[in-house]
Formats: sequence, structure tokens, C-alpha cells
Amino acid sequence: MRFEHDHYLKMWALTEPKIDADFLFLDEAQDTNPVLEQVFAAQRAHTQLVMVGDSAQAIYGWRGARDVMTGFDANHLTLTRSFRFGPLLAEQANRWLAFTDAPIRLTGTNEIPTKVGLVTSPDAVLCRTNIGAMTEVMRLLAAGHRVALTRGGQTLVALALAAQDLKEGRRTAHPELVLFASWGELQEYADHDPAGRDLQPFVKLVDQHGPEAIITAVHALTDENKADVTVSTAHKAKGREWPTVRVADDFPPPPDSDQHDDCGRPIPEPVSESDARLAYVAVTRARSRLDLGGLAWIDDLPAASEPS
Repeated sequence: MRFEHDHYLKMWALTEPKIDADFLFLDEAQDTNPVLEQVFAAQRAHTQLVMVGDSAQAIYGWRGARDVMTGFDANHLTLTRSFRFGPLLAEQANRWLAFTDAPIRLTGTNEIPTKVGLVTSPDAVLCRTNIGAMTEVMRLLAAGHRVALTRGGQTLVALALAAQDLKEGRRTAHPELVLFASWGELQEYADHDPAGRDLQPFVKLVDQHGPEAIITAVHALTDENKADVTVSTAHKAKGREWPTVRVADDFPPPPDSDQHDDCGRPIPEPVSESDARLAYVAVTRARSRLDLGGLAWIDDLPAASEPS
């Protein structure tokens, strides 16, 4: 078994460490894993504990993280004004907050002239999935841009190697593709099963370029300080910011429900809270200009109800 960060973190936690400090500050507290939570809480007898986070940005529940601020016995102070962007972008953020149980709404800083509209040369492109990031990287490299990828090069290589195994008739141990016995089986799933729509861009990319071209593209990536554009998943972009941001096209709208409006058009299902939280993170990464891109479908949805 590979020795991962989580392993030595657990080994350290089992030693019941005492952290000598006057104050202990836990950032991103809305996405804290239980091991770190236990270590942090155990320091309360000898130091002052401070948690900072945004409950609406809790997007790592799928890997066991939880929002530890909700049960934290302390004075709660709320900051609702953003010093990163202006009022127009705060309005976009609040549209997504309305689909969550967040009790607050943001206000922007009037002196910051943030705009929402088309961005042809963004500083960053934010994607929902690693496969979406791979698609953006290939497209931008083909257009002649110097491209950086946030902490994801090896992830893309692993996907390309898994595709190579399937195309050569071997099963792969990659967690996203482990259920498929062959490349043809994956193609059929992506083309005909509604659950396979996230894999469609990946299948098309491999069919068009081949796994070797994807691996070559990863090796052609540039450091962020030298790149024209940075590609990142929204998960890995949390806590970061760029002057201009475009949202990639791999954020699908909610599917249609069985109900229809007065004109006979199907009514979409409500936006799930997890999707709304991720969209909220994505749209709040920009400082001066945001291109909604793959999230522009929110303009076609009825507004969510505001908290009472």
C-alpha cells in the first residue's frame, strides 16, 4: 500500500500531541476531517481555539470531511462583506447561496468594479471534474497557450494510463474506470447510459487524440508564474483567486423532472445543495471579471427562495 499523507497524520494523532500555543487557528473549518478535529479539540484545556471558514463552501463531504463549526462552543462572528470583488459578483454568489441552507448573503465592495460577462482570455478556467480539466488543457494547448494545471498533472496521467490499459484489453485499477473490462464497454456506457455523461468528454478526447497525446500534453504544462492561463478544478481552486475567471462547460444543469409548466415545458429538478456549494466556490474566485460559462444555465431557472 502507498504511504499517503492521511497515514502519517493518523499516526501523529494517535500520539495525542500537545500543541503549545497561546492561540490555535483552524482555517477552512467547514471541511475538517475527523482526525484533525480530534487533535484540535484536545488542545482546548491549555490554548484558545479559533475556527474560521464558510459553511457554504463545504465541498469535501464526499471524502469524510465535515463542518465542525456547527457544533463549536464559542462566540460566532459573521463576515458577509467580500473585499475580493464588487457588488455584481456578490449578486451571482447569492444566487447559488439561495439553493443552500446558508443563512447569510454576501455584499461586495463598491470600490471594486467587478464585471460579469464574456471573458476571451481568462487568467483561470475552473472545471467541475478532472476529466473536464483534461479537456480544457488539451484545447488550450492546441490553441497555442502556455497552460498551467493546479495540482493535477499526475491525476491526468493516471487517467490516460488507465485508458491505455482498457484500449489494450487490460482492466485498470483506476477508481474512476475500474468497473470497465474494455474501452468498448466504457464507450458504450458513456454514449448510452445517462449516468455516463461525465465520462463523455474523456472518451471523445481519448478517441480523438489517444492516451499518449494526453501524457505528452501533461509534460508540456507550464509553471503558473509563466503560464497564460491556469486550469483547475473548482475543488482545488478553493481559497484561491484570479483577476479573470471563466467557468468551464462541465457543470451540467439539473435534469428535467416529470412535471411541466403551463406551456407544457418540463420543469427542471431543484439544484442540489452540493452542486450549489461547488458553483458558489467557482464563481467567487474572480476579482475583476467572471464568465459564467458552464453555469450560465442558472439564468433559465426560477430564483430560489430567500431565507426568512
